Amino acid sequence: MPRYLKFAGPIITEEMAEAVKDTLLTHWITSGPRVAEFEAALSAYHGGRPTRVFTSATAAMEVAFQVIGVAPGDEVITSAMTFFSVGNMIEKAGAKTVFADCDLVTRNLDLGQVEAAITPKTKAIVPTHFGGLPCDMDRLYDLADEYGIRVVEDAALAIGSSWQGKRIGAFGDIATFSFHPNKNMTTIEGGAAVFGDETEARRAEVLRFHGITRKPDGTRDVDAAGGKFNLSDVSARLGLLQLARLETWNATRQSLAQRYFETLGPQADRLGLVLPAPAHAGESTGHSWNMFCVLLPLARMSLTRQQFIAEMHRRGIGIGVSYEAMHLTTLFRAKGHREGEFPNAERIGRETVTLPLMADMTEADVDRVCDAVIDLLAKKS
Repeated sequence: MPRYLKFAGPIITEEMAEAVKDTLLTHWITSGPRVAEFEAALSAYHGGRPTRVFTSATAAMEVAFQVIGVAPGDEVITSAMTFFSVGNMIEKAGAKTVFADCDLVTRNLDLGQVEAAITPKTKAIVPTHFGGLPCDMDRLYDLADEYGIRVVEDAALAIGSSWQGKRIGAFGDIATFSFHPNKNMTTIEGGAAVFGDETEARRAEVLRFHGITRKPDGTRDVDAAGGKFNLSDVSARLGLLQLARLETWNATRQSLAQRYFETLGPQADRLGLVLPAPAHAGESTGHSWNMFCVLLPLARMSLTRQQFIAEMHRRGIGIGVSYEAMHLTTLFRAKGHREGEFPNAERIGRETVTLPLMADMTEADVDRVCDAVIDLLAKKS
């Protein structure tokens, strides 16, 4: 019986488990020397840029918004096709979330719509590098520079991705990364922010731990309301070993994604599948392939998406949904958003499924997934 293929999951080796055990036995298990070592390693990976780690990418984004001063009365532009954390953190900061649509194939932010949405109240743009594919970084930063707007990149899916040979996070303004178990590397839960300014990185360090600063006499003070977002040494120790393997794992993911294209590509038009943009869609992009998402031809299928997922599960194949259109959540419907505003995001939200993609998969695993998809769609169309 073939193994059950999850749509995503981490690789944890015996060496990693032993390293975590050894860290636990030091009894220094909250933020300490391993966190400092992990931050230094991430900084080196991103060209020496100042880096701070957090309990999640969501926490990293919340603190990044505090650092750049997002506040009530501000507007922040982001994609209607992204994970909920982006809109949540904009709203939590008291700003207004301004949505733009995305491209149907890349799933990345439509920068033409972004420019049209800019007003004197626009404080920042938050692009999501969907699935690990960078958005058009040249045009993004040209816009930001022209209008004097900050950029906080949602690079949760893009650790190891690059633009014109430079890693995402190694240039630009602020980039936030996720180390959730579904990402290309993990610290169990965790995230990071890479800054272009050391002063802002130091400020983030204060804000992630209650806003505490120390006075010369050793007593403590708080000058702004911070949170409790500091990563543990246990998580950082795992992160160090995961980071050391990231490039190898990403290369495997790229190879598996290519196998998906080779197998599903010739069948896509016949079956009505919309595949993601391939890595070679632009020579400027380096794709880390966190996810491989396809759009199902639901209008010509006798199965619903839920039934398709159940059928794949019955065949031992896990399927995810990434993502729902954020403007159609209850939170944003209450603010007046409705169907029809962002057609591409809405179609993706209705039709998307995430196929298995993990660095411990084989090409035979990909073939098995593709055979099941092709068989189901051929029978149920």
